[in-house]
Amino acid sequence: MAETSKADGGRLTTHVLDTATGKPAAGLSISLFRLDGDTRTHVKTVSTNADGRCDAPLLAGPEFRAGEYELVFAAGDYLRRLGVSLPKPAFLDTVPIRFGMAEAAHYHVPLLVSPYGYSTYRGS
Repeated sequence: MAETSKADGGRLTTHVLDTATGKPAAGLSISLFRLDGDTRTHVKTVSTNADGRCDAPLLAGPEFRAGEYELVFAAGDYLRRLGVSLPKPAFLDTVPIRFGMAEAAHYHVPLLVSPYGYSTYRGS
């Protein structure tokens, strides 16, 4: 994919891969928050599709604003739905990822998740 131009206003995307099964994490709930100092504002909640992706960008065009954000992945709910036996409390239940977007560009924030670990990076 080509980098989004500043005229397009940028975009934010994500996807989730289940590293324990080696498959996309379908049906995983993700909440997006905008951070402004001590204020945390809910922007939207979506679920991943069969490919572990969202059907549309989380932010795009005029919705996109540079700043600090947090994605909260409901990993525990997803794993329990698969029948994974998790301890109480689960080692990983919700996985928050805080990040900044400094300019109008494509920001892709993927999550690789398993019951006992996760990883993220700025993708393309």
